[in-house]
This record gives sequence, structure tokens and C-alpha cells, in this order.
Amino acid sequence: MDLLALADFNLVARHGGFGRAARAAGRPKATLSRRVAELEADLALRLFERGARVLKLTEEGRALHERTRVLLTELDETAAAIASGGGKPRGRLRISAPVFFSQSAMGKLAAGFALKHPEVRLEVTTEDRAVDMVEEGYDLAILVNPDPDESLVGRIFLRDRLVVVAAPSMPRPEGDAAVPAVVRGSMGGSMTWPVRSPAGKSNVTAEPVLGLPSLMMVRDAVLAGVGAGRLPISLVSHDLAADRLVLLGDLDRPEIALWTLYPSRRLLSARVSAFLDHLKEAFPMGTADELAAHISG
Repeated sequence: MDLLALADFNLVARHGGFGRAARAAGRPKATLSRRVAELEADLALRLFERGARVLKLTEEGRALHERTRVLLTELDETAAAIASGGGKPRGRLRISAPVFFSQSAMGKLAAGFALKHPEVRLEVTTEDRAVDMVEEGYDLAILVNPDPDESLVGRIFLRDRLVVVAAPSMPRPEGDAAVPAVVRGSMGGSMTWPVRSPAGKSNVTAEPVLGLPSLMMVRDAVLAGVGAGRLPISLVSHDLAADRLVLLGDLDRPEIALWTLYPSRRLLSARVSAFLDHLKEAFPMGTADELAAHISG
């Protein structure tokens, strides 16, 4: 089997069309079409159903794509590792990271890594979702409390926790009255926040009055006295220490665990290994205090 033709077939399958694949790879559309046709002839199989406007994988094409895409990625990374001497980080490194971590920490982390490894072309995208790492071409993903996935391996590199805080100037409701709240996302109706404090466990009834798209914006609004908010302790610990915020309690829920994950069948490249080491240097103990120091530093 022609591996170059197989790679072109996977390129077209991944992008869902010859035109999109050609634009993404900077290759002539006619060349890709010819190479895929040659592969179909060699295999005596039709890999795509070609319509006037739609290109769809056949059942055989889908099976071939699913079984060979990871193998081709491993071959590419093995060749790159050999070409680079197997040790020096170089090449493109794509990382997906959640919004809060990207906004609060990734800028300085990425800059430090780029200065340390100038031959690596680091690209970070920000999204609060579990990406398909192989299909979308990511080398590493940072996820918060990810669901178990046998196709991925990784480790926890940082732990944080949520707390309920408010500005000292915010009026305290009497009795069981609801607390005005700033929330991330859409506001919805009133909600109950279970909290732990030295006095024991209790419930805070929160009435959303402002919905914002990021935790950094929620913090700014809470500091302004608009309402209480649920925020990572790493983001507000310095405000608590400076009495700009008061602690209403720890949110009574499991801690936040940040994981680094990569495909289990993919060769761990020198550039991925170097970034994992970079994270370990930045957060040697993996604590919320270290993240807070990184944010404020």
C-alpha cells in the first residue's frame, strides 16, 4: 500500500472534501483527487461516495480511516523524533486549555516556554470542552476534572477549589433571604450553594443578578460589590488577604483537578515532554497557592 496515498486519503477524510483538504495542506486539489483514485484502484474499493456537492466516506473508507489515522500520526512523530536526534524539542505543538487557566496563567507559561525552546512553534487554543485530540490535531490537552477515557493518558498537575466570596461593602441579607449573585454564563433562577466554614455546613441561597462569560469578569464584578460569586481560591486569595473580599465559605463539592492529557497510542514527542516539564517547574507541588502566586506575579 502506498503510504503517501494513504496519508492523502486521511487528509481528505479528515477535512470532509478535496477542496478543504487542498486549502488546509496547500496542495493542488487535482493531485489529491488523483492520489485517492489510485489508492481506490490499488485496493479495488470505493472509499468515497462522490455527489454533486457532498463527499462521504463509504463503510470501507470509514473503517480504513479509523484504523490508519493514528498509525500515520505515530509514523510522522517517530520520523520527526529521529530527524531531530530524538531529544531536542522542535516542531509544532498544539495545546487546548480551558478558558480560566488560559486567561490567568497560560500567557506567561507560553512565553517562558517559547523563550526556553525557540525551535518549537507553540499554538494554544482556548475552549471549555473535551477536544478530539487525534481528529483535531492536538498534541496535548489541559482539562478540568475530565471523564475517564481509555484512549488518553495523563496526570494531575494542579489542584484548586471553589469558594464563595463577596465584597465587604455588599449588604448582607437578613435571615434566609437570598444573596445577590454574579454567575458565569446565563443567569437562570435562584440556586442553592452548599458551603463549609468553621461554623459548619450551611446553604447560601443565591439570586443571580448578573451573568458574565468568564471567571475573571465575575471576580471584577464581585469586587465592585454587585453580588457574591463562586470563584477559584487561586483567583481571589490575594483579595481575601488584602480584605478586598470576605469569605462566605468553601463550596461543598469536590476539588478542581487540572489534568494534562495526550493520546495513549501516540509517541510522546520531545516537545510534549518539554512542556510537561515546564508545567512541573511552574507548579512543583501542584497547589492553588502556586497558581495564585503565578497569577499575581
